Amino acid sequence: MNDSRKVAREPEDIARLFVERVNAGDAEGLAALYEKDAVMGFPPGQVTVGREAIRGLFESMVSEVPHFEIEEPLPTLRHGDLALTATRPADGTGGRAQVARRQPDGSWLRILDRPEAGTGPSAG
Repeated sequence: MNDSRKVAREPEDIARLFVERVNAGDAEGLAALYEKDAVMGFPPGQVTVGREAIRGLFESMVSEVPHFEIEEPLPTLRHGDLALTATRPADGTGGRAQVARRQPDGSWLRILDRPEAGTGPSAG
């Protein structure tokens, strides 16, 4: 991975870095925001496990040339080295929630990510 990339110094930084990297088409940089054994609830109805699998998912996503905007964050909940972050999505998918963990160097990485919580007819 590119060691010159910015790291998240606070859990809230991850969302901003995510948007910057997806808009730059940087799938490897996106995957670098996740721990090695992270779990992502995406694609909808499926689970993607591990940084390498997540990178593969992002490679497909950025090849479609998406453009993301930074979304309004909800207050972060912290417990020691864990943080729950969430945003209200601009695309109406119901909600996004992530759990990040503080790393030994003080930076933060995602360990759990549900980018489209509450989608579908049962959402309320």
